[in-house]
Amino acid sequence: MSGKKVMTIPYGPQETVSFELPAENLLSVLLPPDYPAVADLAAEVRRALAEPIGAAPLRQVASGKKNVVILADDKTRLTPTDVILPELLDELNQAGVADEQMTLLVALGTHRAMSEEELLAKYGQQVLQRVRIVNHNYRDLDNLLDLGRTANGTPILINRLVKEADLAIGVGSVYPHHLPGFAGGGKIVQPGVSGQETTGATHLLGCRVYPSYLGHVDNPVRREMDAVACSAGLDYILNAVQNEHGRTVGVFAGDLQAAFRAAAGIARQALSAPFSALADIVISGSYPADLEFWQAHKALYPADMVGKPGSTLIVVTPCPEGVSVMHGQMLEYTAWPPQDVEAAAVAGKIHDVPAAALALAWSLVRQGRQVSIISGGLTDEEAGQLGFVRFRTVGEALEDAFRRHGSQAKVTVLPKAAETLPVRAE
Repeated sequence: MSGKKVMTIPYGPQETVSFELPAENLLSVLLPPDYPAVADLAAEVRRALAEPIGAAPLRQVASGKKNVVILADDKTRLTPTDVILPELLDELNQAGVADEQMTLLVALGTHRAMSEEELLAKYGQQVLQRVRIVNHNYRDLDNLLDLGRTANGTPILINRLVKEADLAIGVGSVYPHHLPGFAGGGKIVQPGVSGQETTGATHLLGCRVYPSYLGHVDNPVRREMDAVACSAGLDYILNAVQNEHGRTVGVFAGDLQAAFRAAAGIARQALSAPFSALADIVISGSYPADLEFWQAHKALYPADMVGKPGSTLIVVTPCPEGVSVMHGQMLEYTAWPPQDVEAAAVAGKIHDVPAAALALAWSLVRQGRQVSIISGGLTDEEAGQLGFVRFRTVGEALEDAFRRHGSQAKVTVLPKAAETLPVRAE
């Protein structure tokens, strides 16, 4: 009788899910390396600000500025903003910028607004007491400026606070992302503080591509996002890179593109996981992208990279806020074939183009495959509307997959797929 492997993967920030797998069926467990974290994060932020990449030190850039806007990512990201932001505020103070002259604009993209409690947990009491905080609203046309179009034709609708500032600084993290290759850099502006039309254009540009741009530093989506960010006037970035434990391994400050590329190079090292063969079955945990499926879908693209055509993808995610708080109507078309979703979006029959773009990406991954999902936050009906099959446990999903692929089927496990970059071994 064969031995069993007991596997445990994260299920939200506090819980785990365990399951058994026959040892001979386990092809690989893909986890990034144990990349060392910095010993003192605050000191690393100060170092980055003193040694910027492709730009003058922030103290020099900020000198004489009277209206500074800091764009910071929201609770769906692991960026340690509660440590980074106080150091940034202090540095701006040293340049002569008072706390009253700063605004923290929460770069929500098309996510829901953060509550006071969530703002406190994400940014810390000191930040809340020192500066004004504003949640970006991508639907609030009165607070969006129309800056025309990029050379590629993307409409540029941007939160007016950014354009009206005399210094705009983007704070976020760099990690593998299916749309622009890596998150970070200009993504804090697009989609972070953009209008729906802008976000729809860049998302449709990336989501109609298969396979995704995951792990590609230079691609059309990244170039469009940077073009939007430059038009908006993003002057400076302060980006962190976390390892697979969520601890910061480096901080990078300076020029929008130069600092981002340096950070992406470290992110690739810290979050890559080599694999040598494709699997029949892939078990993919969404941690830390857990809040809703609008975040958890990031588990699909790494799984897609390591699964054979026709494989079964098993996604494990809690999704306590369901499919999407802000884009719930997308369930009307998420199960459609990709060509139908794209045609409806292009023809203007789907008005929420960012949602249509993600539905298109999900349907492309789903083609010829079964996607099984284990989620306490989704109903059987919602899973079906996504084009997935819901199971109560990983064990049940595995039994179903083995029935279809045979008892010798090979399984790959990605415990933290949303921030893992599979890389084919040479």
